Amino acid sequence: MRFTYAESMTDPSYYVPLAQAAEAAGYASVTVADSIVHPKESDASYPYALGGDREFLEDKSFIETFVLAAAMGAATSTIRFTTFVLKLPIRPPVLVAKQASSIACLTGNRLGLGVGLSPWPEDFAAMGVPWSRRGRRMDEAITVVRGLTSGDYFEHHGEFYDLPPVKMSPAPSEPIPILVGGHSEAALRRAARLGDGWMHGGGDADALDALLARLAALRAEEGTADRPFEIHAISSEAYSADRVKRLADKGITDLIVGFRWPYVKGPDTEPLARKIEKLERFAESVISRINP
Repeated sequence: MRFTYAESMTDPSYYVPLAQAAEAAGYASVTVADSIVHPKESDASYPYALGGDREFLEDKSFIETFVLAAAMGAATSTIRFTTFVLKLPIRPPVLVAKQASSIACLTGNRLGLGVGLSPWPEDFAAMGVPWSRRGRRMDEAITVVRGLTSGDYFEHHGEFYDLPPVKMSPAPSEPIPILVGGHSEAALRRAARLGDGWMHGGGDADALDALLARLAALRAEEGTADRPFEIHAISSEAYSADRVKRLADKGITDLIVGFRWPYVKGPDTEPLARKIEKLERFAESVISRINP
């Protein structure tokens, strides 16, 4: 079992020392959050916070995802960076491929590309991308990113993107894992059909079990059940070494753990030293017992 340290919406100066501390403590990965803009007014809700309230995002600091991954990568040597999740369809996939390839090359293949649909129509509007048919756009963008990060000539002629044979250099020496986030039927099927893994956004244990069962059924339907597949999940059972094996038996490969509730209004006031203390305590009590 691998463990991913999750921290977001905190003081931007904390990220590099937190990544260094997580690496030293034995975590396999750190999450890298994504947010583009915060609209003054919106009717949209956030699907992973209680009640869907999005006001917690007001004035929260978000360093651009690839910039932050590069900064942490330059200050570490082994830990992986997993975008959680990059709002892929609002971005030009050719540029995403170049950014992802560059970070993978600079960090020695330490990037996991978690991707998903933004729940905010305002993100699409701000980037000049239509909100309609966003799922089909997402599917096509995944295909483009995977093709362009391969290092071979790649061409694509689709509904949204049209490319003659082109290649990018440098290309990573290993494929970049593309991990699809989301709990909807469409997201699960997308993960089963196109992804190298799935990223869970949180919820109770019964809901997670139902999602895992449906994901397994969809992978069988899509004929991808025999492919290597990562499952990154959030679970209260992750905080007990005695219960982690049960999660592994369910097919979970990576557990995402955090040590504060981030969906609150106002700034994060927890000191850096306290954050490091918490991640180290978990590593001593759980990670060292699971991965001695």
